Amino acid sequence: MEKLYDIAIIGAGPAGLTAGIYASRAGLKCAVIEQSAVGGLATTTANIENYPGIKQTDGFSLCYTMMEQCTASGAEFVFDRVADIAFDESSDGELRTISLAGGETISAKKIIITAGASPRKLAIDGENEFIGKGVSYCATCDGAFFRNKTVAVIGGGNTAVEDALYLEKLAAKVYLVHRRDALRADKILSQRLLQSGVTPIWNSVVEKITGDDKVSQLELKDLKTESLNTVSVDGVFVAIGQSPNTQWLRSLDLDESGYIVTDSLMRTSVRGVFAAGDIRSKSLRQIVTACADGAIAADTAAKELL
Repeated sequence: MEKLYDIAIIGAGPAGLTAGIYASRAGLKCAVIEQSAVGGLATTTANIENYPGIKQTDGFSLCYTMMEQCTASGAEFVFDRVADIAFDESSDGELRTISLAGGETISAKKIIITAGASPRKLAIDGENEFIGKGVSYCATCDGAFFRNKTVAVIGGGNTAVEDALYLEKLAAKVYLVHRRDALRADKILSQRLLQSGVTPIWNSVVEKITGDDKVSQLELKDLKTESLNTVSVDGVFVAIGQSPNTQWLRSLDLDESGYIVTDSLMRTSVRGVFAAGDIRSKSLRQIVTACADGAIAADTAAKELL
């Protein structure tokens, strides 16, 4: 069964939802394809204070409102995984084919890829073994399981600091393990953490995660002294950045980190294919910049069609 659209958007995070709003408001038939939950990584953010016009909210609430706007604008949601895209059809205005894992086929004149990124792993002994048994990549998802327990957050950027501050409200003890002697997070977040009850462990990296049926200990290496020491914990929250969800893509130009290369109008190296949000090569990955990318991509695509 084949469905025909003017624009197909792959991914329903903030970039994809914004693209859906703008494409539909332009009078175009638009599909937003999502393999799991609407909102993507943004829904795992417990506290958002830097989205213009909204003093404070959480990621789930913000993305749910975006989804309602997207639906009200006329976009259709398709919940399935993209198995393949026929990138070889390069004539302007020609339909491109998207094959879904469920067996359906979607054809669209323009494609906007907003598949986002996934949490980066530590790639150390014990990490994969204890996923779901003490190792987590989402503090707001799993924090409640560690109420009144001891946890460690790995990282020094905004996400790590936000996770540590969130977990401090639940856990009995929170460590923040960072490979440097200063945080990379925004100044206001860094000040909050240093004034909180979170205990930083500076100049250290995790060498190994150990335990029996669940996490019980971290083995840390001091990067200055090369010494090893252990910390007893019940949970480990990894927040060391993201990796783009581009493993399934072919034919598009990627940068050295695997992010899709675009121009300022969100056009990729393949005619008629655009990219927006965290999957795109750029300097700042925030909800507000993802929304801006999505709006620009949809506007560019719409102007090429209308």
